[in-house]
Amino acid sequence: MPSQLVTGGISTTFDSNTDGNATAFKLNGGFGSFAWHADASFQDGDAFEIPGFAESAQLRALEEAEEEDHGEEEGDHEEEEEARDILPGSQFDSESLAFGASYIQDWGFVGLVVSQLEANYGLPGGHGHEHEGEEEEEEEEEEGNPLLDLKQNRVDFELGVNNPFSIFSSLNVRFGINDYEHQEIEPNGEIATEFSNEAWEARAELIYDIGQWRGLIGTQLSDREFSALGEEAFIPPVDTDEQAVFWVAERSFEQFDLELGARVGQLSHQPAANIDTDFSTYALSAGVVIPLSSDLQLGTVIDYSSRAPVAEELYSNGPHLTTNSFEVGNIQLDNEKAANIAATLEYNADQLSGRVTVYATQFSDFIYQQATGAEEDGLPEVVYLQEDANFYGIDAELTSQISQWNEGRVEVSLKFDWVSASLDVSGNDHVPRTPPLRYGIGVLGEWGALTASLDFLNVDDQTDVAAQELVTDEYYDLSLYLGYQLRLSERANMEIFLHGKNLGDEEQRHHVSFIKDVAPAPGRTLLAGLRINF
Repeated sequence: MPSQLVTGGISTTFDSNTDGNATAFKLNGGFGSFAWHADASFQDGDAFEIPGFAESAQLRALEEAEEEDHGEEEGDHEEEEEARDILPGSQFDSESLAFGASYIQDWGFVGLVVSQLEANYGLPGGHGHEHEGEEEEEEEEEEGNPLLDLKQNRVDFELGVNNPFSIFSSLNVRFGINDYEHQEIEPNGEIATEFSNEAWEARAELIYDIGQWRGLIGTQLSDREFSALGEEAFIPPVDTDEQAVFWVAERSFEQFDLELGARVGQLSHQPAANIDTDFSTYALSAGVVIPLSSDLQLGTVIDYSSRAPVAEELYSNGPHLTTNSFEVGNIQLDNEKAANIAATLEYNADQLSGRVTVYATQFSDFIYQQATGAEEDGLPEVVYLQEDANFYGIDAELTSQISQWNEGRVEVSLKFDWVSASLDVSGNDHVPRTPPLRYGIGVLGEWGALTASLDFLNVDDQTDVAAQELVTDEYYDLSLYLGYQLRLSERANMEIFLHGKNLGDEEQRHHVSFIKDVAPAPGRTLLAGLRINF
């Protein structure tokens, strides 16, 4: 039965970089057979500080070379190049509210959650547009960064029934309705595009236990009505329906554990201004977990799956301000298919723990976005293409407790991840926006009520770039966390904390980002705050 005790927490944080504040609270309680939960969060901040220019050195050098080739005078792009120290368009303001309640009995439960999100934030980047035939005065009024005004209302329902049928131990049904919309607003206040996404999703699962086999069977249904309206809408309205059935099974043998899974689905897109498309999707997987000792185990997974193209990949044809590009879809896209194998070695002991995962994925008809080098509406054009591709990678993490005493401990952790991705094409075969090599070390210490951690992460440069893609420089990230716990009462405690990010004030550009050459990550940031739980 639900607890009659009211529990919860509140936290507040100040951000030195944006002069921003973040406040959040949560409450949990119950009465009789009812349990309830409420939470809210509020965040705001000015445009964040950056260490240097908004544009990368590679982009500035490219622009200078183009100016020389076209005989342009120095200063034609002066305003854009001089955007530095503060990233224009990176301000934000958001608030979210949620309330849920459940009725719980011996037979199961039924619950409902209602949530709302409102946000307003800038869109960093160039967002250049050609306004042919307009007066110079009107063009000057449009200088600046567009804004995004977002609203979302969501309702989620869940039903759980214990022992519904003879061989099934439980039935779980979930149904969600999502009403989402956002407006991309030009600097002069005009609405460039208004996006709307009205969707519902239903999922039902029956959990079974037959002999030594355990698992579930289920079905999933969804419907999405998406529209983008306005002079700069990059995709026509599209209705998308999807149906799928799935099965999961697991069994423990004497020497290993076996996990199996399968999924079959059907997806259809019905655009308002193009031909309908239908796709059949499927997935098969098999995994084995082998205990090698009391501390060591090996897990392997083999799977084969297909993914249908989403509406944006098929029908886009216009400026997309969020990615600062002119997107062109491809109605000829077929299913993307992937064969994957992965192996994970995991070790867990008192003083040492770690895991290493190696994987290889071979794609048939891999879907990706490729820059063409052309410009449309003053934005770089990117098109959706499809080619075979190969991905290989390693993820590793190791943690060792190097010291321990009555009131505390010290542990050191190491991490490493690397991925190689190539297209099956002649010439430049690099996959766009492939993340670079990363490795780091961290130290965590606890002494009584005090917690402290220092983490260093090095992100290598990325020189294996696709056509029309610029190299990304190497950078490091140094972060520090200090926290102190105070006991307020038997039920309540408080933590005061200070969290420093990018303490070296490094210029950090994430290679996976579409706008990494015009929008670096925030510079040195100090977060100070407190958390109270009761």
